[in-house]
Amino acid sequence: MYERILLPTDGSQGNTPAVEQAIGLAAETGATLHVLFVVEDIPYAPEMMDGEIEAKLRQIGEDAMEEIRERADDAGVEIETAIEDGTPHRSILAYADDEDADLIVMGTHGRSGLDRYLLGSVTERVVRGAEIPVLTVRVSDGDV
Repeated sequence: MYERILLPTDGSQGNTPAVEQAIGLAAETGATLHVLFVVEDIPYAPEMMDGEIEAKLRQIGEDAMEEIRERADDAGVEIETAIEDGTPHRSILAYADDEDADLIVMGTHGRSGLDRYLLGSVTERVVRGAEIPVLTVRVSDGDV
C-alpha cells in the first residue's frame, strides 16, 4: 500500500501522535519512513537569521530526528532523515515530490479563528497543495 511515508516534524513534543501514526503505518506496510525538518527562512527579518540561530534550529531538528529514529528502530522501520532550508509547506511538498512519497503524515495543532489566521497553518497548506494523501493527526493544545 505505502512504500515511502513522509513525516515532517517541527521538533515539538506535540508532534508525538503523528510520529506514532507514521511509525505504525510504516511498520504495517513495510514502508520507509522519511523524516523531514525544515529550517524556516524568515523573509521579514533575514538579518536575524545569523549563524547561531540557524545552528540552534538545526540542532532542534537533529534532536527530533534522533528521537524518531530510536522509535522507528524499536518498531523495525527503515528511516531516512533530512534537514532542508526554506518555507516549510513548500519544502515539504517539494521533498514529497522529489522522494516520490505515497503519504504525508502531519500533526495539527488544533488552532482556529484568529490564531490560525495570524499564524497560518503549515499542515493546511500542505493538504491544499499535496498531490498525494495527507493524514492529519490532531494534537490538542494541551499536548503542545
